[in-house]
Amino acid sequence: MRPVSDADTQERAVKQPFSDELVAELTAIRGRFPFPKAAMVPVLRRVQELRGWIDTDARAQVAELLSVTAMEVHEVVTFYPMLYGTPVGRNVVHLCRTLSCDLCGARELWKHLERKLGVARGETTADGRYTLKAAECLASCGTSPVMLINNTRHEHVTPELADKLLEAAK
Repeated sequence: MRPVSDADTQERAVKQPFSDELVAELTAIRGRFPFPKAAMVPVLRRVQELRGWIDTDARAQVAELLSVTAMEVHEVVTFYPMLYGTPVGRNVVHLCRTLSCDLCGARELWKHLERKLGVARGETTADGRYTLKAAECLASCGTSPVMLINNTRHEHVTPELADKLLEAAK
């Protein structure tokens, strides 16, 4: 089986309206901010927590809830690397791609992860277990290379440690 890429999955939108409970929850989040647009990232994060990613239908519903355009929501989803505009695996692996991590072994770690998982950056394994993504600075340059697995930071990551972390994340 070949890896699943972002291009393969962009059309798999979930045509599912938000439940009344979710609308109430997102409205409460919106209410904590001085103006609706300021609530966009927390609202999108909550939608992603529940759905796994933010499809075009969900973006339209968020736009309506926050009284912004669908393009404004799209811009936010595509700007922040921790928001997913396409389906991702059960475990999302982010590896820092900045100079500090690169100088401390991230380039070799990238090669190792791509070889081990059988995917390139931005792809999901055929079994849906892992998605490998690049991250900009993860704010831990003194402990590089740094990797996130499901938003948990791991520092001083070696190929051997990465293997253990991936196994534990199954």
